[in-house]
Amino acid sequence: MVELIIAEKPSAAKKIAEALADGKPTKRSYKNVPFYELSHKGKSILVGCAVGHVYTLAERVKSKGFLYPVFDVVWTASYTVDRNASYTREYIEALKKICAKAKRFTVACDYDTEGSLIGLNVLRFVCKQEDARRMKFSTLTKPDLIKAYDKASKTLDWGQARAGETRHYLDFFYGINVSRALTCAIKSAGVFKILSTGRVQGPALKIVVDREREILAFKPVPFWELHLLGQAKRKSIAAMHGEGKFWDGKQAKSVFKKCEHASKAEVSKLDRHSFKQKPPHPFDLTTLQTEAYRMFGLKPKPTLAIAQSLYLMGVISYPRTSSQEYPAAIGFQKIIGDLAKQKKYQVLCALLKGRKLTPANGKKKDPAHPAIYPTGLVPHDLDPRQVKVYDLIVKRFLATFGNPATRETVKVHLDVNGEEFIAKGTRTVDRQWHELYDPYVKMEEEELPPLQKNDMVKIKKLTLEDKHTQPPKRFTPASLVRQLERQSLGTKATRSEIVETLYKRKYIVDDSIRATKFGMEIAVVLERHVPEIVDPELTREFEKDMDAVQEHKKKMSSILDNAKKVLTKILADFKKKEKQVGEELALTLQETRHIVDALGPCPKCGKGTLVIKPGKYGRFAACDQYPDCKTTIALPKTGKIESLDKKCEICGYPMIKISRRGKHQELCLNNECPSKDVAEPVQTKKCTKCGKGNMVVRKSLYGAFLACDQYPKCKHTEKLQHNV
Repeated sequence: MVELIIAEKPSAAKKIAEALADGKPTKRSYKNVPFYELSHKGKSILVGCAVGHVYTLAERVKSKGFLYPVFDVVWTASYTVDRNASYTREYIEALKKICAKAKRFTVACDYDTEGSLIGLNVLRFVCKQEDARRMKFSTLTKPDLIKAYDKASKTLDWGQARAGETRHYLDFFYGINVSRALTCAIKSAGVFKILSTGRVQGPALKIVVDREREILAFKPVPFWELHLLGQAKRKSIAAMHGEGKFWDGKQAKSVFKKCEHASKAEVSKLDRHSFKQKPPHPFDLTTLQTEAYRMFGLKPKPTLAIAQSLYLMGVISYPRTSSQEYPAAIGFQKIIGDLAKQKKYQVLCALLKGRKLTPANGKKKDPAHPAIYPTGLVPHDLDPRQVKVYDLIVKRFLATFGNPATRETVKVHLDVNGEEFIAKGTRTVDRQWHELYDPYVKMEEEELPPLQKNDMVKIKKLTLEDKHTQPPKRFTPASLVRQLERQSLGTKATRSEIVETLYKRKYIVDDSIRATKFGMEIAVVLERHVPEIVDPELTREFEKDMDAVQEHKKKMSSILDNAKKVLTKILADFKKKEKQVGEELALTLQETRHIVDALGPCPKCGKGTLVIKPGKYGRFAACDQYPDCKTTIALPKTGKIESLDKKCEICGYPMIKISRRGKHQELCLNNECPSKDVAEPVQTKKCTKCGKGNMVVRKSLYGAFLACDQYPKCKHTEKLQHNV
């Protein structure tokens, strides 16, 4: 009897086949999609793969225009409704081909709601099966995969699969219907612009906009601080008046006058306190994303992508986890022993030798996967960003087993003409786990001179500083992901994607996140006319419902029925105000067009922004500082143009993405970018089409190319090989 194991991705299929094969698996392919044949303990096994989600929700009968609400939806092959998913067709056909040979089926997709749904869809729509065995693993190492296969459950993890399916239905219902409502509204005002929001995207935008409003409404309050700079025992010492902030300017100036002519300060009191600093808890996904942003400036989405690539290599455990716990079952001693084989970690691993290995587990748990840890396998051919994230994960893992560090704080009380000043110092006395987590330990180290009571400190400078209170801090991409987690919005796997979507929609900008005027106005319209869409409470309730589905406490059908009722009422109320909403949206779009059409900073003047403009001969990019800056760049006549919010690594010009017929191309806006130079000298040759002209080198946004010099009579062109 032949068994088919269904993996989530090609790289995972390869790892599973290599782990289970008694010898070496035989790699085969159908329509360039790989699959594997192998024997495991006398069993004949095929290992095939999906490529993430190969099925998606779509209307059962496609409606004309932008009608809403839409609830009659079905699962369908992704390639039939999305040109960008055309590559999934070959995977579905390959799975159909090989599942015809199988009598037994095992799902080995990622053990979470998304992976379980991917497996369920392949099983029921491709393999025409109602149930299957389920492998559960957290690493793609050989021992874990063999154990997962031998101990596979006899049935699917239906709770996770149904919870994942419920999420997709809810996201579709909210995303498609509210987006259509907004688009229809603006269309009714004579403007066509596809606008979108979603079940989690709306509340996420409101969080940023609310913070923006707090900042804009903030009124600074003046205060004063009195600082002393002194010297003792040949070391500098900085102190501040014991009052801290003076809210009364007259009082602050009075104290300053009392002290300004003093030349010495006397030590009146010393407070010394030592404390133990516990090691950090293991990484869950959000903490990893936060730490990677703090240390490397990596945004949450690329951090997840990098962690996922390391997982597929088999060098770390599954990254999409909420757990901050390492169970003993993962084998601490073996992992540390394997890590010690890498020269980079030999010394660190030796520091843990002979110790009782007890990790500093955190509070958060995840029933599906442990916290992120290195497997001990030696990684190969990592790119620079993968090296950074892998090193961070390894050292975090080791640090959790370290002993608490000892820190000491010292407060020196100084008397200056009867006024008290306080100097504070903090230092690390015994590093312990700090040594294991270097260079990622960032502690304030301020060591004071070794003073005793009644010692004198020479005053070198006394200053009265005029300050103002500061507005609330802006979110960073990492802190916004953390905020979404705190408010139970989205999942560990989707939160970074939600933040990226807000950037992509031009609702937010910058790493110190600022809501654009466009984003602010969209939020205002949603709050005024469909407040439920931006209300975090509604989304939180649905998140709880999906948890209940996963725990078999609620049925998917009842949750979807409730969602339809809620949405039907929301959209019916919206329909009554459609024209009014449309006029508000049209005005917003008109006022913020420069934000929506922005491609990036002008590289010539450095002050302006390149924006898309319509012209007599087609679109072009122009600096918005015209006439002071007259920079213009020709743009392709067709295709959707989007800013990638990054600069070309070679010339510094903005990078854009052009989408045409389901295909995407990333380009630098600079026609003269060295990356578009011709790789080799071009010899003059005759045009092969007209026979009259000579082929000469021309340049465009896409790079250098050969064109007939008889243009426009002859429009023949030929490609050239570029440097990059």
